[in-house]
Amino acid sequence: MTENGKAAANRDDESRLLEAIDGPGDLHGLDDAQLQQVAQEMRSYIIDTIGEIGGHFGANLGTCELAVALHSLLDSPRDKVLWDVGHQAYPHKILTGRREGLPTIRQYGGLAPFCSIFESEHDIMGAGHASTSIGYAVGLKEAMRKGIGEDGRVAAVIGDGALTGGVAYESLHAAGGLQTPVVIVLNDNGMSISPNVGALSRYFNRVRLNPRLYHAREGVEDRLTKLPLGLGKRIERLGPEIKSAIKAYWAPGLFFEELDLAYMGVIDGHDVHALREALREAFEADRPVIVHIHTVKGKGFSPAEEGGLAGMEKWHAAKPNSIVNGAPAEKPAANTADGPIRQGHLDVSARRRPVGVQESDSPAGIAPERLEVPPAASAPPQYTKVFGDAIVAEAQRDKRVVGITAAMAGGTGLQKLADERPEQYYDVGIAEQNAVLLASGLAIQGAKPVCAIYSTFLQRAYDQIIHDVCLQELDVTFAMDRAGLVGDDGPTHHGAFDISYFRPIPNVVVMAPRDEAMLVHMLRTAIAHDGPTALRYPRGAAEGVELPAEAREIPVGSGELLASGERVALLGYGYGVSVALDAARILADHDLTATVADARFAKPLDGELLERLALDHDLVVTIEENVLPGGFGSGVLEHLEDAFAGRSEERAAVLRIGLPDRYVTHGKPSILREEAGLSGDSVAERVLATLRSGEPALH
Repeated sequence: MTENGKAAANRDDESRLLEAIDGPGDLHGLDDAQLQQVAQEMRSYIIDTIGEIGGHFGANLGTCELAVALHSLLDSPRDKVLWDVGHQAYPHKILTGRREGLPTIRQYGGLAPFCSIFESEHDIMGAGHASTSIGYAVGLKEAMRKGIGEDGRVAAVIGDGALTGGVAYESLHAAGGLQTPVVIVLNDNGMSISPNVGALSRYFNRVRLNPRLYHAREGVEDRLTKLPLGLGKRIERLGPEIKSAIKAYWAPGLFFEELDLAYMGVIDGHDVHALREALREAFEADRPVIVHIHTVKGKGFSPAEEGGLAGMEKWHAAKPNSIVNGAPAEKPAANTADGPIRQGHLDVSARRRPVGVQESDSPAGIAPERLEVPPAASAPPQYTKVFGDAIVAEAQRDKRVVGITAAMAGGTGLQKLADERPEQYYDVGIAEQNAVLLASGLAIQGAKPVCAIYSTFLQRAYDQIIHDVCLQELDVTFAMDRAGLVGDDGPTHHGAFDISYFRPIPNVVVMAPRDEAMLVHMLRTAIAHDGPTALRYPRGAAEGVELPAEAREIPVGSGELLASGERVALLGYGYGVSVALDAARILADHDLTATVADARFAKPLDGELLERLALDHDLVVTIEENVLPGGFGSGVLEHLEDAFAGRSEERAAVLRIGLPDRYVTHGKPSILREEAGLSGDSVAERVLATLRSGEPALH
């Protein structure tokens, strides 16, 4: 570099402000122009860093100015900033002392993918699921009003996508009713992960896209009564109801004001000065205030910013090494590696080659028609793709089949159904409870609804599962993608509890496939079954077995023996079968030939198979990717305890292997499974240790 070039580089370094921001207090002495610069530097840092390591992307580029404006006015953590979901909180993390840690985000041992109260005092609430921030905010401020804890200002940031969740409206209702003085920033970009849907989305579009409505709130009622040709007098005589309706059309902020919430907007979410002015006024009001801002998802990154809805959807998250020098990286050459080693389930002598898991929740990373880098022809398909193809086939076969998603068309594989058979598809937005209720109504009328919802998100509809579907024995299928450890998104997204939360419910069939072929058969079985069914399958690449030409029904409650052995029976459920086969290979190296079986169903269990395994072996090992309490292994143990009551000495001991009774952190699934002891090596080691020590395990 020339001397002139070095001098210019030094001037650039000296003019940079972000490196001097070690905490939110460092923003307080900066003027609007400097704060705008900090926001832009932060945006460039996110593009460079997340483009290299991967992570949530587009939403974070849209909140740089907002994070700067909030923290420049507030004194965090005394003042509270709550970020709904938290996938858009990378700028907040950068400004609150975690700038240097950003390259570790979503990695094992690194920064959490969302806000975490265990990571920073500035993360006021843990998040990962949508629509919760307003309720937190009201609770925090109400405690302050009662003199509990230190008083401070409270702001909740929620996206228009998250505002489709019903719990957000319950919280708005509470805020208005209590007149809790909180500031609710509605970050409106028209997207969550997929494009937002429903009447509320159209409502926000109307506000966002028509500048004449921005300033239409004041004096609307007075102007209505002055309309010419006698219309004004007629409106006045019709009374307040008709005036309110017309006002609501011309001044959409009145939707919130009818809930006793003050409304300000629409504010340019990329103008720090405008944001600070609006927020300052909102914080000075002694009442709840909605500050409606408009941002661009993917701001500053042209493929997202200029690519319309498709561009924003594609760049919801960035894959590792997807951006170089601020632009999309060139696609790598096709992978010409040999096909998968493992050819069948009965071969336990060869260990399966690990297959990388796609770590992005972006539909671009999952929906087969939108893969940025298609997998090599020899690579196993993603479970999500297999499900997407299978439900389209079922919908073509039976017009009563209907797919339902809660704002995750790409992530669940239903995008293909939406594209090919839109009349058999619904997206209800971030509203899992409503998804299950919609399915209930469809089922009562004779449809065959399939609710495709991530395992972790289906938790939000537990009452509807029990009260509306299972109690009434309705013909609804729950297809739970992301069952088990999902990887980099961590404990808020792991599907660790669904076996346990479905097993106690009467009338439901609970099952899990060991591979992609079994997934196809189980979806057919679930749809054909007369009653509720719950089908779980993991994230990422499948096993690489041949897909069936035609789906077939499996007898409900039937397991399958895969390999015969002696002394030890390895009984896998879902992903646990793969672990069992790996463990059997390792045990064979220690002169121990283990029996391997696939339970296939957690409810009802195959009692005949379980009792035969318990009679013919010294040790039965259950393997599942779910927490142990209440899980598949617990069900096996309960069954054997009842079946051998008073003669337990006749049956094998039971060793349960699954996820620990704690929240598993974030990181690559392979690392997390090793940590949790859910690998062939770990299982084989525990089996050998149990046999050597003569431990009874559980009788």
